[in-house]
Amino acid sequence: MAFRTAFYHICLKLYQEAAMGTELTIESEEAHRLASRLSDLTGESLDSVVTKALRNALADEQRIRDRAALEADLLAIAAEIKANMPDDVTSDHSWLYDDETGLPR
Repeated sequence: MAFRTAFYHICLKLYQEAAMGTELTIESEEAHRLASRLSDLTGESLDSVVTKALRNALADEQRIRDRAALEADLLAIAAEIKANMPDDVTSDHSWLYDDETGLPR
């Protein structure tokens, strides 16, 4: 049974590697028009302009998701810090500064 499962996964991987990247059909007239126009302007092939557009869109989406994940992590850290702080803590740091000059003591 384990051999059959392993064999299936190996065959599936080989098939996917052979099949992927061989063809992309663009059925949208607008997508084809835009890609063709960009290809004409840059002198690059349709494959190249579509690949670059997808790479840029993927990078943009990854940046958005990375930023959202970082924001969520920072908010979680701040919430944990706040939950463990005494209630009488304030943001008043005037004791650190000289009243007359405003410079640090």
